Amino acid sequence: MLLLMSAVYPSSSTEVTELSSTCITYDADENSITITCNQANLTDIDNEIRNPNILHKESTDGIWLLNAAMVIEQGATLYVNSTDTLWLKIAADGETAYPILVSGSLKIDSVKITSWNPETNNYALTDDSDRNGRDVTIGTPRPYLTTEHGATGTTDITNSEIAYLGYEGGYGAGRTGLRYEGGDGSIIKGNNIHNMWFALYTRGVGGLVVEDNHVHNNGHYGLDPHTGTHDMIIRNNTVHDNGSTGIICSLDCYNITIENNKVYNNTKWGIMFSRNMSDSVARYNIVSNELRGIIVSDSHNNEIYNNTVLNSGSGIEISEDSYDNTIYGNIMREIQNPSYALLTEEGAAEQNKLNSNKLMDTDGQEIDLDKQGIEND
Repeated sequence: MLLLMSAVYPSSSTEVTELSSTCITYDADENSITITCNQANLTDIDNEIRNPNILHKESTDGIWLLNAAMVIEQGATLYVNSTDTLWLKIAADGETAYPILVSGSLKIDSVKITSWNPETNNYALTDDSDRNGRDVTIGTPRPYLTTEHGATGTTDITNSEIAYLGYEGGYGAGRTGLRYEGGDGSIIKGNNIHNMWFALYTRGVGGLVVEDNHVHNNGHYGLDPHTGTHDMIIRNNTVHDNGSTGIICSLDCYNITIENNKVYNNTKWGIMFSRNMSDSVARYNIVSNELRGIIVSDSHNNEIYNNTVLNSGSGIEISEDSYDNTIYGNIMREIQNPSYALLTEEGAAEQNKLNSNKLMDTDGQEIDLDKQGIEND
């Protein structure tokens, strides 16, 4: 069910509800465009619908305003790239949340995609969105992009700016911003992703590659692979100044590789393995200026090695319900409380392998972890 509470522009009395002779159709009741074409782009949609209240090209260099939802059906592919697009604005007026829902394929390259409020002539904001523990405050609606379960292709986003999408719709509502519940094998590479509600949320998908992105100033999590996400690579990203944890994989994630990322200045924590994350690796990451650096909670059979944690409240933490993890070769430096450099809850040291980790002072001199009461064979 699409959340379409109002439209920025009134519907034209001459709108055609469905253009049934083509693979691009428009439903006025839902204010939704459906694409079933093997290949289509925004110019194709504009040429077919011919209604500037729905899709309008604002400039000759490819700035578009979309004032409707868009559904890409199974087997269909939509291209949003520099052949005809510089910037796709998706209309929002504080009451409307127009999604792009992908059940086929979506290929985004070298463009900008954001929300846009024509009334304020600026990006749409959702400053009232809030998630605190198990309580949420439903935020001002904004457009969002979701690749749905059962999608027949990938949603590949490369060399683009994705910003000002998503809002707090409640747990499980699926309006987080950039969301993958399908689209195994998708590539998210070389993008600037900012001022979303969640920068990226995934659920039950595999084979995603998330690399070389700048992920910053998002309302809640930065990168949040979730329930059942597997065989994912998170590599060479810079993740900072997000409203919660920078990178977190939670609830039955497995075969996740988190490597060579720079993670800093997030509101909550740096990197977290959470709730039965298994058979995964965090390596060669630099985590700095976090309340807590790297956390392993209720997770097992993971490797955490050759990471550096700087100037943070804690270095690496392992909960008592985590086991068979191997933690080695990590460097903790300028930890605010040295006894938290390598923090193991009761019993965790015996259930996990910890060795060759180092705590350094501000001058680069090694501090004996044994003297901090830390087990580190």
